[in-house]
Parts: sequence; C-alpha cells; structure tokens
Amino acid sequence: MDYSSTTTNTTTSSLFFLFLLLLSANATGIRRPAKSNSPPPPPLSLPILSPPPPSPPSEPLRFGKNGHFKILQVADMHYGNGKTTPCQDVLPNQISTCSDLNTTAFVDRMIRAENPDLIVFTGDNIYGFDATDAEKSLNSAFAPAIRSNLSWAAILGNHDQESTLSREGVMRHIVRMKHTLSKLNPPVSEAQDIDGFGNYNLEIVGVQGSKFENKSLLNLYLLDSGDYSTVPSIPGYGWIKPSQQFWFQQTSLKLKNAYMKKPQPQKDSAPGLAYFHIPLPEFSRFDSTNFTGVKQEGISSPSINSGFFTTMLEAGDVKAVFTGHDHVNDFCGVLSGIHLCYAGGFGYHAYGKAGWDRRARVVLATLEKTEKKSWGAVKSIRTWKRLDDQHLTTIDSQVLWTKSSSGAGRELKVACKWIPCKSLVHYGRRGIDNNLEVDRILLKQLILFLRQWFPI
Repeated sequence: MDYSSTTTNTTTSSLFFLFLLLLSANATGIRRPAKSNSPPPPPLSLPILSPPPPSPPSEPLRFGKNGHFKILQVADMHYGNGKTTPCQDVLPNQISTCSDLNTTAFVDRMIRAENPDLIVFTGDNIYGFDATDAEKSLNSAFAPAIRSNLSWAAILGNHDQESTLSREGVMRHIVRMKHTLSKLNPPVSEAQDIDGFGNYNLEIVGVQGSKFENKSLLNLYLLDSGDYSTVPSIPGYGWIKPSQQFWFQQTSLKLKNAYMKKPQPQKDSAPGLAYFHIPLPEFSRFDSTNFTGVKQEGISSPSINSGFFTTMLEAGDVKAVFTGHDHVNDFCGVLSGIHLCYAGGFGYHAYGKAGWDRRARVVLATLEKTEKKSWGAVKSIRTWKRLDDQHLTTIDSQVLWTKSSSGAGRELKVACKWIPCKSLVHYGRRGIDNNLEVDRILLKQLILFLRQWFPI
C-alpha cells in the first residue's frame, strides 16, 4: 500500500463534481503518514484492447456433498519479480533468503491445508513499482491457484496498475487466465457505464441432487474500490462509486427475487458476502472492545464516505465484508448486522511487522439439514485465520452469521405474550420477511426498549 497522494487530474462533469464536493464536507483525510515520497506514475495510455474471449461453459460453483463451501482470501501479495524481489519487515535471520517465493510457498501451503472451493485475491496482487513486467508478475502471483486446478477470482487494489499495464489491462489479463472466474465487468445489459474494472458477482448453488441444486444459496459481490481519488479537491484513496452501487442494488434485488421464487421458494434473500480492497470509513467505528483480531495501524479508507455501507444495509443480504489494504490489521467486527473484516497481510514483499506472521482468512458456509435428511439453505457462516508459521496455526475462529440470527421478529412475538402489541407483531413480521432493513433496525431498538420494562 502506498500513502502518497495522486496528482492525476481528470475531467468530470460539473454535476458529479458538485456531488463529490458535498460528500467531502466531513472528509478527514488519510490517517497515516506517507511511507514513500515517490508520487504515483503518470497514467498509462489505455491501449485499444479486444474484448476477452467468451468463457467456455463450466460447472457452477456448488456446495459440496458435506454441505460446505469454503473460501480462502489472499490479500496484498505485492508480488514483484520473484526470486530477486526482497521481503519487507521480516526478522533479521530471514532477510538473506526471503523473497516473493515465500509468498508463493504460503499460497501453496494454504491450498494444501484448507483445500478451499474458491480462492479470492483481494487486490494489490502485484506491487507495480517493483514489477518489471506486469504480465509475468501476474502469472507468477496466481501460479499456485492455477496449478491447484481450483476455481479462483481476483479484484484490483491500488498498486496493481503501477507497472506496465493499466487497471483495465491488468483485469483483462486476469480474466484470460486458467481456472479464473474473474470478470472484467458486468454485461452491458446489466451495467452500461459502470466505474472501475473487476465488478462482478458469483453465485454458489446447492448440493448436486438436492432440491436446491439449481438455486444460488450464497452470493458473492466483488467490486473495484479504486486506487486514488481523481478529484483534485478530494485527497487520498478511491471509493466505490454510485454506478457500482446501483449495479450492486440491482443485482442484489435480482438474486433476492430468484431466491424467493419456485422451486423451493424462500422467505428472504440468500446471504451475501462482499469482497473489495480498500476498507470503508465504517471500519474506523471499532476499538479493541468490539472486534476479534488486532488493530495495529490506522484505517486507510477514502477521505469521503460514498455511502456503500448504507447501500448494503438497505439491500439486506450482505452479512460480511472482506478487505485488505491495511496489512497489520486483521480484525473483524460487526456493525448494524454486517461484519467488517480484514484478512491481514499475506505477501512478503508487502510491508508488515517483523515477528508478526503473515496470514490468510478462511470463510466457511454450512448448509442446514432438512427434515428428509437432504441439504437445505445456508445455516451458518464462520471464519478463522491461518498464520504462516511452522504449524499454519489457526486463530480467531468466530461465527459471522447464523440463520436463526435473522429472526428478530420471533423475539417480539414472545414479548407480545406479555403486553398487548398485536399490531407490532405484524410490523415485525413485515420487517423481517420483506427484509426492510430500516424496519429491522427500528424493530431491534424497540425490542430492547420493551425488555427494559417487560422482562421475560
């Protein structure tokens, strides 16, 4: 991660410029001092690139026969030129033998240990300043995933474009690689003028042979959080733009409608997970009392809040967000029902903390058993981290979401046995079943109030 401000000026419409100025009224700026005085390189001219070739038909992502779907998150590899690229922030006895190859070895170890169903690389996959040839560095960085024959997906960070390819060029190269599910962007029919590159969603369907085998039970949203602000009056990092949020809203609604239709119609949205590189400003709402993991540096979020957290709250399906960017933060905390989680720094050419092991985050979604002993919808989502030590130690296991945790309406029904609030029960049922997040938040506040006066 680089903390220098961009000096790139681009032309924007006056309406959009005024909109961003209003958003920046409460800007606080990037919280950490710059580590490098080197400005970002001048923008690369975008070559005229042909569209990526259409992907051949493939099997959908699917829950296994054991009812599990496991995701390995790899954040901030910062891959350079391989063996000749030195490590940063390691112990003195590691310096002489440490290189990008240590990062590659860690990916291999994680794949063997966890055998994930999907690997998600959440940006700064290469460190552009030290990558002589972007294509070669990308090939080397993703080589372990390709060798494993596992499905994988990638998004961009703020450093991937600083070598010999633009952001578009990097993403176009990624989508042509073997076994990747990465996409340049949604089809034009879904998002004609979306900002960034690498905005797409992935659907995980039920167990083969179950009644849910053709229904998406877990939805992943992957977004380009940008690199640096292109608005002169707004310093710092990029952010998730209105066009991306609109695409997310439309996609979330489409998936919800499909989930609630036959066969096996459900009452609410399938759970969703969001992956992007730069943390939201809401990550700064936590302290050591209300998260699992560690916070060892400031939150390097955009200096404006573009409202994406609120957008996710309104959609109602996202249960957790996973980011990178701040390498020595690895905490995970919950805010208004959404877990905000760092992966922790993975790559050895990335800055870190000597003696603090590089690490990766794993997420496991588990299905429920039906009365007929078949597999149903998602029952729970949990996470843990693995350290790159001698034993690949597992730490900070925690439950992110359970199906029962979304049933706040049932609590109100119990409370209403003791007081006359029949109309409130109906209100609660509407809020839960229709996933009206504002109603849900108000309902939870009402439950807490009622419990103070009518303990049960």
